[in-house]
Amino acid sequence: MLRMRPLPPISQLNKALGSILKMGHYATALSLIQNKLQQFQGIQVNICTFCIAINCYCYLNGVDFGLSLLGTLFKRGYTPDVTTFTTLINGLILQDKTPQAVELFKKLMRTREIEPDVVMYGTIVNGLCRTGNTIRAVSLLRIMEEGSCKPNTVVYSTIIDSLCKDRMVDDALKLFSTMDEKGIFPNVVTYTSLIHGLCNFGQWKEATRMFKEMLDSGIAPDVHMYSVLLDGCTKEGKMKEAEGVLEVMIQRNVDPNVVTYNALMDGYCLQGQMDEAIRVFNTMVDRGLRSNVFSYNILINGYCKKMKIDEAVHLFRELPRRGLKPDNGTFSAILRGPFSITFLPRDYNLMLRHTTMIQGFCEEGLLREAKELFVKMEHNGCLPNDVTYNTIIRGFIGQHKCYEALILVEEMVQRGFSADASNSSLVIDILSTKGQDPALQEVIKKFMPKDGHRIQEIE
Repeated sequence: MLRMRPLPPISQLNKALGSILKMGHYATALSLIQNKLQQFQGIQVNICTFCIAINCYCYLNGVDFGLSLLGTLFKRGYTPDVTTFTTLINGLILQDKTPQAVELFKKLMRTREIEPDVVMYGTIVNGLCRTGNTIRAVSLLRIMEEGSCKPNTVVYSTIIDSLCKDRMVDDALKLFSTMDEKGIFPNVVTYTSLIHGLCNFGQWKEATRMFKEMLDSGIAPDVHMYSVLLDGCTKEGKMKEAEGVLEVMIQRNVDPNVVTYNALMDGYCLQGQMDEAIRVFNTMVDRGLRSNVFSYNILINGYCKKMKIDEAVHLFRELPRRGLKPDNGTFSAILRGPFSITFLPRDYNLMLRHTTMIQGFCEEGLLREAKELFVKMEHNGCLPNDVTYNTIIRGFIGQHKCYEALILVEEMVQRGFSADASNSSLVIDILSTKGQDPALQEVIKKFMPKDGHRIQEIE
């Protein structure tokens, strides 16, 4: 389009930029505005172009740049509209700056520079709910109900969802009734939030009744709704019903996603049916879905509870091969599992298992978790050996935590163990970069008495 002669009007270019923005290519749209449009003297950007640029900055975590463009708008004689300010408010919320977003909103209300619309109100409501300020969101809803800008389905649904997450399901149901009284029709998002909240409280009959009510209203369930229902079944131990939900999904051409299969796997793990959980996992992979770290966490946790440590370790080792990184959930499953209790069948090689997990922590740079498991070993009557010591010391040295590593070195030497070749080399490297610290050198001499001549070489 930019090669056309004569150049197209800015309205056409803005339309093209808007399409790029909707596809999520924010950096591309911003680059075109900054590097291309400015080169052509025949193209005069307008307020719409500026708004697109502000939107891009907000989605690229650059709301401060967006705010600076607001100043440029004023200098050029433009008057920002409600859409521009809503974009900036949303940008602040996306960068976890909800208090600043609320202050901007209040300022606009006080100065009456613009008349907030339902989208702006909804944006603030969303920000308040995201930060746990549901009560303030309800207060804003009451202001809307009494004012000229009435809340819509999105605003009500946002607050209902937040109330359910805050375990205030009764209040959510009352608000749902208010929607009906005011003639505001709920959508699938509204029903999903309520059904999820009811399922979390074990109110399965009420959740089922609401689901039927939704169907009678002509609202089609989506994949999220089905996943919530399936998860509710598994939490109640109703695995047959959960499989039925999955079957209905497929029959209605609603493709299950990873969340759906994870919920089903978790249900079988809770029942101790690991063979069924693995079957579901394999089905998910066969359908072309890529498992995530949560999928593995579910299975690792299930195997740990069943005392099947070999299988848990195998899955833990498989994570990096799948391009996945262990997260806090992975390590919590491990630390809550057989590694954290004092009794295990004797035929398990606890030392190897602990050392393997410590190595996994260290490779991911999670030294606090590695040290925590290291300490738990001794509390559980499983004393670390030279391999365990060398593994955790290597982890600390690799993260340049030299003094922490040397404390472990001294402890290891006191217990009659010595460094392996790879650790010896790493410690020599420490000496070459850390200088002539006498205490450091003394510990190194204890650590590697046979390599004392190498120490002298770098002194």
